[in-house]
This record gives sequence, C-alpha cells and structure tokens, in this order.
Amino acid sequence: MAAYVVWFSRLASRLTGPRVWPVVGSLPGLIQHSERMHEWIADNLRANGGTYQTCICAVPALARRQGLVTVTCDPRNLEHVLKTRFDNYPKGPTYHAVFLDLLGDGIFNSDGDTWLFQRKTAALEFTTRTLRHAMSRWVCRSIHLRLLPMLQDASLKSGVVDLQELLLRLTFDNICGLAFGKDPETLAPGLPENAFAVAFDRATEATLNRFILPESMWRFKKWLRIGMEATLFRSVAHVDRYLSAVIKTRKLEIDDGQNHDDLLSRFIKKGTYSEAFLQHVALNFILAGRDTSSVALSWFFWLVSTHPHVERRILLELASVLHESRGPDTSAWLASPLTFEEVDRLVYLKAALSETLRLYPSVPEDSKHVVADDVLPDGTFVPAGSSITYSIYSAGRMKSVWGNDCLEFRPDRWLSPDGKRHRLHVAPAHRVEQKMSLTLFMKHGLKMNVHDRDMDSIASELRKTRQSAAAVPAEVVAAGA
Repeated sequence: MAAYVVWFSRLASRLTGPRVWPVVGSLPGLIQHSERMHEWIADNLRANGGTYQTCICAVPALARRQGLVTVTCDPRNLEHVLKTRFDNYPKGPTYHAVFLDLLGDGIFNSDGDTWLFQRKTAALEFTTRTLRHAMSRWVCRSIHLRLLPMLQDASLKSGVVDLQELLLRLTFDNICGLAFGKDPETLAPGLPENAFAVAFDRATEATLNRFILPESMWRFKKWLRIGMEATLFRSVAHVDRYLSAVIKTRKLEIDDGQNHDDLLSRFIKKGTYSEAFLQHVALNFILAGRDTSSVALSWFFWLVSTHPHVERRILLELASVLHESRGPDTSAWLASPLTFEEVDRLVYLKAALSETLRLYPSVPEDSKHVVADDVLPDGTFVPAGSSITYSIYSAGRMKSVWGNDCLEFRPDRWLSPDGKRHRLHVAPAHRVEQKMSLTLFMKHGLKMNVHDRDMDSIASELRKTRQSAAAVPAEVVAAGA
C-alpha cells in the first residue's frame, strides 16, 4: 500500500488535467460532469493551454500506456494527428471493439487497407454528378412534399413543432434512400414510430455507453446480456434482420435487370461482397449522414432565430440572388428549389453555417490510438499504446484562436472584407441544452413556433437597399475605394 501511494503521488504530479483518483483515475470527474462533458473538457483545456494528460486507469503497468489519455484542441496538434502523422493515429483497438457490434468493419470503424478501400470506393461512387442527382431526387422531394406541408400545418394551427425531431426524420429518410434506396418515411403526419429507426437509435445510445465504462465491465455485462448490453443485442439483431431483407430483395431486383443508383446497389454491382459487409457499409453511411446533418441544422436554426440581424442578412442575400436569377416576382422565388448555381452564390449563408459548426460541431470529440511513441508539435510526449482525444468543440471556443468574442455567434468572421419560407421562433420557455451523445443533439429537442413569412416585404427592403446604394454619388464611391 505504501509503495502504491508513492507511485500514485508521482503519477498524479506529472498529469496536468482534472483530478486523478487512485485506481479509477479521472473517471469520477467524467461521471460527475457527464451532463456537461464538452464544456468540462473545454474548461480543462483552457486551464492547461490547449493540451492536458490524464489517466483513466491508475494501475501500475497500465497508467503509462493503455490508461493514459492526451486531450488536446491545439490546432497544431490536430493537424499533426489528422494529417502529418495520420498513419500513427488510427482509431485503434478500443474504438473498434466499442463499435464492432453495430458498425462491424465499416468505414467509420476500420483502419489501414480496409478503411482505404472503402473510402476509395465511396469516393468514386459519390462524385459531384451522382450526389447532385441523388439530392435532387431525395432531398427536394422530402422537403417539398413532407417537411414544408408539416410546417404550413403548424403555422395554420399556431402550434409548436420540435424542429430537431423533424430534421432528424428528414435526414434519416434521405440517407436511407441514398444508402440503400429505401425510404422509411419516418417524416410523416403524426410522426409515426419506425421500428428500424428506433432500433438504430437504441443501438447507438447503448454503444455510447461503452465509452463511459471500462472495457472489462461492459464486456462482462455483454456476456451476461444485462442492462444496456441487452438493449444493444436486441437492437442490432433487429437492424440486421431489416437490412438483410433489403439486401436480398435488392440482389434479386438487380438480377432481374432493375436499375438502382443507391450506394448499396453500386457496391453489389462492383463485386461479390458478403451480406455482412454490405450491411455495415449501409449502416456506416446512415450513422454518418443522419445525425450529423440534422444536428448541424438544428443548431443553425436556433442560432439564426435568436440573432435577428443574422436572419435579416441571410434573407436579403437570398432575395438578392433570387431577384437576379428569377426576376422580381416573389412567387417565382418559391416555385422550385434553389439550383446549385444559386446556392453557390449564398456567401453569407455559408458563413452562418460555418459559424454554427464552429460553436456546435456535430461530432464534438473524437479519439485516436497511438501506434508509436511521438511528440506533438506543442512538445507533449505521447507514448505508444496510449490514446489521444481531440476536442473539436473546444477548438472552436479558444480565445487564442478566435479572439475575445469566441463565444459569440458572428458569421462575419468567416468573410473577407469584400465579400417564402417560413419564419421560425424558439417557443417561449423552451430550454436549449446539449445532450451527451455521439453527436451534439439538443437534450430537449428544438421547440419552435412557425409563422408565415412575407417575402414581399423582403423584396421591398431589397429594392430600398439597392436604391440607397444607387443614390450614393460617384465621387463618394471613388473615395471609399
């Protein structure tokens, strides 16, 4: 006991992060702050100059390797891990074990040649042309035939909608169509429960639970099939049965000469892949495309609705682009979706989206395994066998990078110096909080009131703005230039 006390005291004195306890390391702090984990990590990073090291298993022979975690948000370190020495920082055995039951060896749970092969194949299939064709068919149809009518109904009834829930269902339907050509139609009046979607949600939640527990503990619970491990087993089994039926049907359709352009069909046509491999390909893309998109859009609409001056500038930019491409008639602005050429001209809108992702990145943290001893650009030594967690959430909230206004929503920071929809308002008394999950969900959803937007008034304001600009004397313009 005395020897352990001496050893632990030396260990704790070298670590710079949150308090470390005997045996359990920093796990008590992690559990204590689990409801505000991202802010807690950011606080610790601010206090330690952007990088700290902690121990999640304060046991001799483990603490210096498997139990050591380096946490960073230093831009130099991020570039080093994700680009310069990418080969030295794979996802690693722990990450792979946690996600294996749900994602198998799919692109988001594999390393090396397996990862590279899937990435190259997906990159070849998802060209600009194929992506635009798929989005024109799936996304536009879902928005105009489902989402907008539901918003219109809420507006007429003066009701409140959970925009996060609607966007989650919208992106789930779209990514399922893109991944395996089947629309589960979860975005429908009454928001019907879909067994596949529910099983997928429960499986991802149970998988996240493994990150919190020591590997030996969740493996023991898996062996006994109790708690969240039992939920994971049942949910994954349901997901597997659903996708197995889809794959078998799709193979028969392809053999019969039917043409499909979804990702699953493209992989089937490429070669003789196992059913398990095809399932994991589809699941990985569903996980990537559903939660991340809907979460980003939810935070975007919340930030815009609570910053009226940003909303006004976005609307004026939209009106200006549509006025030039479709004329002054506002009904023509709403007659069809924006073209890709029109979207490319929405500079301020892109800046607002970038600012949203800076403050609320869809994936707030991620971890990598250290293959060989290395020294990060900031001088931190990382031993082989340890892990490194990079906090994207914290990286967007550092004064040293973004200035004293780093916590403010200011899209202009992304711009160089030269450069009828519905109106949404956050429902009164609705609390917007972060939910601790793989992606940065809102804990209570995003309850919003829906009102009709008067595009004629926006067009009128646009005309006044242009008239004011035209009235400026030429000599003033020259002097300003």
